[in-house]
Amino acid sequence: MITQAPRGVQDWYGENMHRRAVVEKIARDLARTYNITEIITPVFEHTVLFQRGVGETTDVVQKEMYTFEDKGGRSITLKPEGTAGVMRAYLEHNLYANPQPVKFYYVTPAFRYEKPQSGRLRQHHQFGVEFVGAQSPLAEVEVISLVAALIKKLGLKDAKLHINSIGCKDCRKTYNDALLKYLSEHESELCETCRDRMKTNPLRVIDCKVDSCKKIVKDAPRTIDYLDEDCRNHFEELQALLTELKIPFEIDTGIVRGLDYYTKTVFEFVNSEGFTLCGGGRYDGLIHEIDEKQDIPSVGFGMGIERILYFLDKEGVDLPSMDVPELYVGILGKDAKARAYRLVNEIRSHGIIVETDYLDRSVKAQMKYANKIGAKKTVIIGSDELANNRANVKDMQSGEQTEVALDEIPGLFA
Repeated sequence: MITQAPRGVQDWYGENMHRRAVVEKIARDLARTYNITEIITPVFEHTVLFQRGVGETTDVVQKEMYTFEDKGGRSITLKPEGTAGVMRAYLEHNLYANPQPVKFYYVTPAFRYEKPQSGRLRQHHQFGVEFVGAQSPLAEVEVISLVAALIKKLGLKDAKLHINSIGCKDCRKTYNDALLKYLSEHESELCETCRDRMKTNPLRVIDCKVDSCKKIVKDAPRTIDYLDEDCRNHFEELQALLTELKIPFEIDTGIVRGLDYYTKTVFEFVNSEGFTLCGGGRYDGLIHEIDEKQDIPSVGFGMGIERILYFLDKEGVDLPSMDVPELYVGILGKDAKARAYRLVNEIRSHGIIVETDYLDRSVKAQMKYANKIGAKKTVIIGSDELANNRANVKDMQSGEQTEVALDEIPGLFA
C-alpha cells in the first residue's frame, strides 16, 4: 500500500504532465486576452462555506465532500469546486470596492468522493472563470465565448453549447409548485433519493441519472415555461447575442446543473454522446448566501482538465510534443567536466534546453542516450578539445559535423 496511491487520484509526469501543461497554458493565455487575472485560493475552506454556497441539498455536500475536523475542532473541507472559494476571497478582501466587474480565472485541484471513471477522479483539476459584478447577459456571453474559443484552440470538434434558464428565486417558486404537483403523481416510481429531493429541492429531481426517474422527468414541467418577464427577457437577449457572435447553441430544458447557487442562465458544452465537457451559468444569489449584507451578481464556469484530456484522446487530437534538448554536451574524462558543464550553463542562460552526462558513461553510451532523448545536436568535450579550444558539433539528424571554437558554441544557439 505504501507504494500505491489512493484510489481515484493519479500522478502527473512525463508526456501526461506535458499534455496537461499545454492545455493549462492555452487556457491561461486565452484568459489573459479577456483581461481575466489569476486567483489562487486555499485547497481547504471552512465546511460551512460549501454548505451555504454550494447548497445543503446537493449531492456534492451530502455525499461527495472530503470533510474532517482539524486539531482546533473546526470542520474543514477540501474544496469540491472553485467558485465558493473565489467568492469568499472576493468578500474577505473587499474586492467589491474595486472597479467592477472583477474577473478571475483559476487552475485548481478539486476533491470529490465519487466512483472514479474516465475523465473523473476523486482529486481532479479545474480551469474556471468567475465574472463578478455584472447583471447583463453579456457577462454570460463573455465566459461562453471564452470556452468556445478554448475548445477551438484545443482542436476539439465534438462539443456543442446547450443553454437553459432556470429563472430567479421569484419565478422558481411558481415552477417548484408545478413540478412538485407533477412529481407527487409519480412519487412511488421515483428513486429514494428523489423522493427526499421532492421535500428539500424538487429541481434536483430533473438532474437525476436513474433511468426510472429520467423516464418520469421527461414529461415534467420545464423551468423555461415559468420564467417571469425579467428572466425571459434576459434569456432572449442572451440568445440574440450568441446568434450575433455566430456561436451555435441548442436550448436544452434538461439542464439544471448540480449546484444550488445557479439562477437564470445555465449552460453546458456537450459532445454527441451526451458527455459534458464544461458547465456553468449565472449565480446572482451566491454572494448573498455567503454574506447576507452583500447582493452582487456573478457568472462563471468550471471545466475539468482531466475531462479535456479525455476528450482530446477520444477525438485523436494531437497536442504539441514535449520539447527536446537542442544540444547534448558529452564529457570525456574527469578533466573535461568543469569546462563542459560551464558550456552547458552558458547555453542554458539563453533559454535553450541542454543536457549532459552525470553518470560517467562511455562516449558510446552517451551518444546512445543523446539519441534516446531526441537531442538535436551533440558535442563531446575531452582533453583534445580542451587543448585545442575547439570541438565538433554534430547534427544528429543529418550527421553533419561542424568544428567550432569552444567559446563560440553558445553563439550557435543564442
